[in-house]
Amino acid sequence: MRKFLLCATAAATLAACNNTGTGSKGGASDSTLNAAFSNYEQRFIDALWKENPDWATGVGYHNYDSVLIVPDEAASKAALAFAQQQLDSLKSFDKSKLTDANQTDYQLIENFLQSAQWGIKELKSNEWDPSSFNVSNTFAFILNENYAPLESRLRSIAIRLQNIPAYYEAAKKQIKDPVPELTALAIDQNNGGVSVFEKDLLDSLNKTSIPAAEKATIVARAKAAATAIKGYATWLKDLKPANPRSFRLGQALYEQKFNYSIQSSFSASQIYDSAVARKRFVHGEMMKISRQLWPKYFGNTPVPTDSLELVGRMIDTLSVRHVKPEEFQSAIEKQLPSLIAFIKEKDLLYIDPSKPLVVRKEPAYMAGVAGASISAPGPYDKGGNTYYNVGSLEGWPKERAESYLREYNQYILQILDIHEAIPGHYTQLVYANQSPSLIKSLMGNGAMIEGWAVYTEQMMLENGYGNDEPEMWLMWYKWNLRAVCNTILDYSVHVKNMSKEEAIHLLTKEAFQQQAEAEGKWKRVSVTSVQLTSYFTGYKEIIDLREAYKQQEGSNYKLKTFNEKFLSYGSAPVKYIRQLMLKK
Repeated sequence: MRKFLLCATAAATLAACNNTGTGSKGGASDSTLNAAFSNYEQRFIDALWKENPDWATGVGYHNYDSVLIVPDEAASKAALAFAQQQLDSLKSFDKSKLTDANQTDYQLIENFLQSAQWGIKELKSNEWDPSSFNVSNTFAFILNENYAPLESRLRSIAIRLQNIPAYYEAAKKQIKDPVPELTALAIDQNNGGVSVFEKDLLDSLNKTSIPAAEKATIVARAKAAATAIKGYATWLKDLKPANPRSFRLGQALYEQKFNYSIQSSFSASQIYDSAVARKRFVHGEMMKISRQLWPKYFGNTPVPTDSLELVGRMIDTLSVRHVKPEEFQSAIEKQLPSLIAFIKEKDLLYIDPSKPLVVRKEPAYMAGVAGASISAPGPYDKGGNTYYNVGSLEGWPKERAESYLREYNQYILQILDIHEAIPGHYTQLVYANQSPSLIKSLMGNGAMIEGWAVYTEQMMLENGYGNDEPEMWLMWYKWNLRAVCNTILDYSVHVKNMSKEEAIHLLTKEAFQQQAEAEGKWKRVSVTSVQLTSYFTGYKEIIDLREAYKQQEGSNYKLKTFNEKFLSYGSAPVKYIRQLMLKK
């Protein structure tokens, strides 16, 4: 799921905010060098937006809204040249003489550039992932956000539209023996985005006073764009590759992608081993709670001798408590104020009341990966809406909807809101918007972001959310198993060749998920890789950090201080935040 990361303050403040502190050896940092590095950061960001105009638009920098880069061989060469040029520029700075904050930025930039080179030279997903070619998202963003007058945004769109036919022709030339699952995803998502050009754009155009001749030109380009998108989807549907690539990455590519994407202090195999151990622990806790609850729900009925069956039956009994399909989104909206009230009552961290959170039906062009996500405004558009995207159950067969709602029962739905919204993703992204480092926000670490959301679930229950009811704890352990088994599943599928049957067994029998949820997760692991490990990896590293920080602070430890201090570093990898928080 794609999240636009919030960022900080104006770039002009970078030098002032980053030029204090010590170097890596504890000595005084070089103020002249740090000032030069901050100036370099701004030059790097300026160049980054020229190279990545879609990303620029997504984070609220609108100087390149009219630019759509055609993904041909020349564009790949330009991207490689950009990465190498910037890496050469980084080498001119002695990292040991930079402040702590600037050292972290240095490492984030370096990782980003090396990852970009690796992606083009080694991963080569442009050759086997047709879903990486999709223009709808940025066009919809420009159309729907109110950062500039509608006429101005439509004129930027009009220029961008010209390159869409060439964009998809270049995409076709790139693709070689594509992954079938990713081909199907590309067809669904591109077809889902056609309405942006055939309906949304034309409806917006009719609301303006743009001259008729100019409107006619835009309409013609929109039609040509829609034709190109549908043509790409049809081309993919008719494609019969001789040797389609497996969606499984394999160990070498997986470990490399994990290192670049997760930026953990652990390797992928170490995180997998930790997840397996965590699963054993969680099973033990769930068994204790289920035995405690059994008489309440089953009276004198004999307790199952199989422990997993015992837990499964207890979860099934509690899961029938859920909302109706048509009330799913409204139930989420109604839950949010009570989460805010609880956090204030327990004084867990400050929640900014001025930042809007809008619950909406998941847009069609985002469909196919996750049932709930947060889309936040970019760093240059801090006043924009933060959207809580909720997948719709409209048109689902009754049995499938019932299975889904049992998964997201009245207990889990509350935990979902904690994770996605408050104090999870939404709250963390609001804090990230206050970070003095633009780099930390732009290159935000997914494991830190997802890990924080998982951590807050536990943190809320530890402080009495749900009245400390064993039912809520049992369901949270079930939910925590999701993060744990996400890691086990992802690594097992992409590295250990786990079959679909084995995966479904893991998710339904050992993680107690409904069949519909397990089927959806199999689809997700077949169209993504590594991202599913971010939840448990970040969670583990944050829990480890909190314990270390608590030991360091002793009697001065306060949970609110830890939470707010942790969030103050922006969306940096936890291993870097750990270095800064534990440094004396």
